[in-house]
Amino acid sequence: MPFKRNILCIGAGYVGGPTMAMIAFKCPQYKVTVVDINPERIAQWNSDNLPIYEPGLDQVVRAARGRNLFFSTEIEKGIQESDVIFVSVNTPTKTFGAGAGMAADLQYWDKTAREIRKYSRSNKIIVEKSTLPVKTAQAMERILTCADTALCFDVLSNPEFLAEGTAIQNLENPDRVLIGSAQSAEGICARDVLVEIYANWVPREKIITSNIWSSELSKLVANAFLAQRISSVNSISALCEKADADVQEVARAVGMDSRVGAKFLNASVGFGGSCFKKDILNLVYICRYYDLREVADYWEGVVKINEYQKERFILNMLQVMFNTLAGKKICLFGFAFKADTGDTRESPAIQIAKRLMEERAELVITDPKAIYNAEEDLKGAIGNVTYVEDPCDAAAGCCAIAVMTEWPLYKNLDYREIYRKMAKPAFIFDGRNILDHEALHNMGFNVFPIGKPPLTHF
Repeated sequence: MPFKRNILCIGAGYVGGPTMAMIAFKCPQYKVTVVDINPERIAQWNSDNLPIYEPGLDQVVRAARGRNLFFSTEIEKGIQESDVIFVSVNTPTKTFGAGAGMAADLQYWDKTAREIRKYSRSNKIIVEKSTLPVKTAQAMERILTCADTALCFDVLSNPEFLAEGTAIQNLENPDRVLIGSAQSAEGICARDVLVEIYANWVPREKIITSNIWSSELSKLVANAFLAQRISSVNSISALCEKADADVQEVARAVGMDSRVGAKFLNASVGFGGSCFKKDILNLVYICRYYDLREVADYWEGVVKINEYQKERFILNMLQVMFNTLAGKKICLFGFAFKADTGDTRESPAIQIAKRLMEERAELVITDPKAIYNAEEDLKGAIGNVTYVEDPCDAAAGCCAIAVMTEWPLYKNLDYREIYRKMAKPAFIFDGRNILDHEALHNMGFNVFPIGKPPLTHF
């Protein structure tokens, strides 16, 4: 029996792979193909060792792969055979030219649009899945239609709202699915095709439709609002430490206000990941483009607080460890930007590690899923760093432990044994506030949480 629809996704990364796996899993009547220019990544998607770690992803891929889910490097063939094309290519922050450091780098997106135009032999619905600046859909439409062709390309915006570590849960039971389209008859018809795909498992009331510009902007604004909450509570954590307050108690009191809510009020060493910083800087760039300087400065402050929090963490370590870290062994517990992922993009641990190496500390890094990425991130950095999988072995002989990632396993380690094997005095800097600080202090540790008074033996 032929498939009802052929769906293609260009880009097999953290968004494209899981999203297409879920569509294929929920919709066996569709053929779903994921293509990428990286043959090694495609080989991993076709193996038992997937290129990304995400709880539940293995089971979803195994259930659909070979049935109606396929991974390939044949981009030309995929474009020719598809009805609906999701574009999920990388859009990093630009590092050169106008807008460097803030604007999105659209070179991969631009190349993809031109490939779609070149290889298409039939009408296509193009779905923006990458996070893109407002009005990008218009640019894509112009690229697609500039050639002398009778083909019709309808461009939709369908931003992802996934959180790494819970992406499969987010895909299976999303808070909402947002689809932006042109308000023409053709645009609405294309939008309804995408609504029909998601309606196979998402309740209709959770599928929101809008004009295409609102959809593109909503993704940037959603991430900006979430990051703003983290930076807000992190700024207060600095005040809590000076005023002998407890940031977790403050956050609990504030978060119980129904107008505020409790989510994203956990103080930490700082936020990371591929989206928050990139999307806020993109928003800042857009505001500056439209000469909204005060708005741009406001949102740029969210990023500045995040950088401040990481630097504050380092300076605190330096100060309490007698103003020198040279030659001291320091163990980083975790390197991923958050638990339940191996992703280290924009992880606070990268900057912390490099700053510690600048202070000539000897680093030991441990993480259950991100060791390989940590090695890649620190390749070329000048300093002494080793990688150890077992956290208890990693901490042996160290002067200090710095908790970088909120992996649950770090809560239940044998800290008495760890303390016995560490150099003295032994320090713990809990950058995620996940440990039992009182118990650690009673064992002999000098404990420095985020946004709370330290517990020391000095």
